[in-house]
Amino acid sequence: MEFICNLDRETYETFVENNPYKSHYLQSYAWGEFSRKAKNFIPHYVGLKENDSLIAATLLLEKKLPMHYCYFYIPRGFVMNMDDSNLLNQFVMELKKYAKTKKAIFMKLDSDIVYHQEDCNGNPVKLPYSGDKILKDLIHLGFRHLGFTKNFNLSQPRYTFRIDFKKPLEEIKNNFSKTTKQRIKKAEELGIEVKIGTEKDIETFFHLMRVTEDRKDFITHDIDYYRDLYHIWKEHNDCNLFLGIANLQKIITILQSKKETIQIELNPLLQLENASKSQNTKRKELERQLEKIEEDIRKYEEYQKTYGDEVTLSAHFIIAYGNKAWVLYAGNHNILSETYTNYKTYESHIEYYYHKGIEIYDQFGTIGDLRKENPLYGLHEFKKKFGGDYVEFIGEFDFILNKPMYIIFQKLVPFYRKMKFHMTKHNIKNQ
Repeated sequence: MEFICNLDRETYETFVENNPYKSHYLQSYAWGEFSRKAKNFIPHYVGLKENDSLIAATLLLEKKLPMHYCYFYIPRGFVMNMDDSNLLNQFVMELKKYAKTKKAIFMKLDSDIVYHQEDCNGNPVKLPYSGDKILKDLIHLGFRHLGFTKNFNLSQPRYTFRIDFKKPLEEIKNNFSKTTKQRIKKAEELGIEVKIGTEKDIETFFHLMRVTEDRKDFITHDIDYYRDLYHIWKEHNDCNLFLGIANLQKIITILQSKKETIQIELNPLLQLENASKSQNTKRKELERQLEKIEEDIRKYEEYQKTYGDEVTLSAHFIIAYGNKAWVLYAGNHNILSETYTNYKTYESHIEYYYHKGIEIYDQFGTIGDLRKENPLYGLHEFKKKFGGDYVEFIGEFDFILNKPMYIIFQKLVPFYRKMKFHMTKHNIKNQ
């Protein structure tokens, strides 16, 4: 076997993008180039050949540290048959040798090997391999497992919801919760539209991300991060901005039409002198509906004065790679949540990528701690409503190459991340 440390784009992508064992956008050539520009990582596209054929590959992201040290991050790798213990052993040994030549302190691996999976009814899904065996193989090779964490404690989410697009679309939609179906219908009744945006819509998307982050008290990235991601990904792959838009004038017109219908039904009841009990009950209900619609019309007219005829309420950033699509980011406005634009936007990109031939739709992250008092429980319940399989990944590992420096690094990282968070928050708020 021959270790290759500088695979060209075509060779690497041909192997990774449609790999039968695993393909992931975080292992793509484009993600390496994006990480170089946006995150100051140095990408290494490495692989293992046998008889001149590539049998294993992975993206190594090198992060420079003081005193010429570095560490390697392997996002969602390796791309290979992880169930082949001999191949895994050979590849890890070659990576270890290569990392040492770069003065790496450790290698961090957060493979998306599925450890456990349940369908939307809570039934276990049979996997084509044993996650427990792969876990033991990695530990045997020297990887330190960082635990079965339950929240967003690691580099990537350890839990997610995935929808199997190999099922008929009708079955997929039938698995939506009753509430979700009702809310999508309500959005449609209000004329909510979903369109695919362009690069010029990044500003709208960023605004909604900031609104969402302020509401949930977290900060992610500045606008250049999203611009770079969109531009680099669009150049060779597939990503889209889905925009959920409310036409306020259309909504007002719809409500006025409903008001007229109710008024027509109400007028005869108002003229009755000796109305029955049931007629009085119906009259009161129609008066209640009329009062509510008039209140809604006034509210939408006020919003129209502020925002004009159209306002974008939801903006979702979706990436597709190989046989999968990921809902990477979702920003939503604070206003008009009763239009359920977010639900309609989700349904739209589910339909879009289903018809594009994608096989797995990943909602990119949920939790394992399902206590109702968990602040993230609402996020979990929202994503669960779309009927995907509940997936648990194997978790994150560190392969330690320089123990003394690793211990120092581990002590400094929490302080550094805290400082970086506050600096990022300050910079974004001042944009």
